[in-house]
Amino acid sequence: MQSVQSVVSVTKAKERWIVSDHPNTPQAYGEFSRVLDPSVYEALPDDWLIGITDVVDSTSAIKSGRYQDVNYAGASVIAAVGNAWGNFDFPFVFRGDGAAFALPPHGIMTATSALRQVVAFASANLNLALRAGLVRVGAIRANGRDVRIAHYAASENATYAMFAGGGLKWAERQIKNGRYLVKPGSYTTKPDLTGLTCDWEPFPSQRGEILSLLVEPAEDRSPEVFASLAKCVLSVLDAGTRQAQPASRETAIPRDGARSVDRESWLAVASSSDFRKYDDGLRLTLDCTSEQIEAVEAILVAAKARGEVNFGLHRQSHALMTCFVPSGKPDSHLHFLDGMGGGYAKAAEMMEANDLPMVSSR
Repeated sequence: MQSVQSVVSVTKAKERWIVSDHPNTPQAYGEFSRVLDPSVYEALPDDWLIGITDVVDSTSAIKSGRYQDVNYAGASVIAAVGNAWGNFDFPFVFRGDGAAFALPPHGIMTATSALRQVVAFASANLNLALRAGLVRVGAIRANGRDVRIAHYAASENATYAMFAGGGLKWAERQIKNGRYLVKPGSYTTKPDLTGLTCDWEPFPSQRGEILSLLVEPAEDRSPEVFASLAKCVLSVLDAGTRQAQPASRETAIPRDGARSVDRESWLAVASSSDFRKYDDGLRLTLDCTSEQIEAVEAILVAAKARGEVNFGLHRQSHALMTCFVPSGKPDSHLHFLDGMGGGYAKAAEMMEANDLPMVSSR
């Protein structure tokens, strides 16, 4: 697996980039606010495949302090699919206790095999039950949802897919209900997880608390209304800039504890993290003050009362980073962030329960 030395040997990021990892080679936007605009998203073809994984009963694992295992299992399918596919030019998103990805129709064998492999790996090596499913975009569309893609260039070396249309949320719900599940294989090889590492100690909050926030639009509300609300939330949390980025140089401690990290190298790591993304809604891991969190909660409670959104949030003391460095491409590094005290899994639990009071793990 790639070491922390590979992760930090990169160049300083720029402001905007153009990439071509979508089948129709769209622009990748260097300003996060651009991916809140519904007009920049393009629909995936009907015959494309959507794969989804999530850790079953991740709440129990989190209560046992197994945050890193849950995140590693969640990110494993991204590494397994990309290594088997031969490149990482396909849309995917890390979701804390799981992940989602899209592949063209001829990738069905790669997707099925990788999903089976990570399920077996999670069970045998992490003692976690990982649920995995595969569904065609056409089936999602036939049920009134869509899967649309845009790209956000977090840095010169990290481009993340953004998903809109409600399709991933619908597919996840179906898979949790037992539909579209990938059946275990009679013989399963180990997944190729080359490049997937956990190089850093947890990052303590420098501003007050690490906030895990999920905000999704109500199904009958226009994307434009949600985009306006999302920009308001981002401005309150300083998330439109990098001020709320939870991975600071002052708290960057390699797990091996044997080396220091220079400023320029660390900035390249931090700038490539996925602390903000759009995944059928806002998905944020931020370092915030208590006042900022309370102000955003008030905004979201009011918006929920108007029937505009549903949301879940969770406070904790630290953030976790799971890193991925594609084999042979040390500069093309990705850094997946989540909260250490339950993160996205706890925020999703709150959202599903429509429970407004916040829970603290401090």
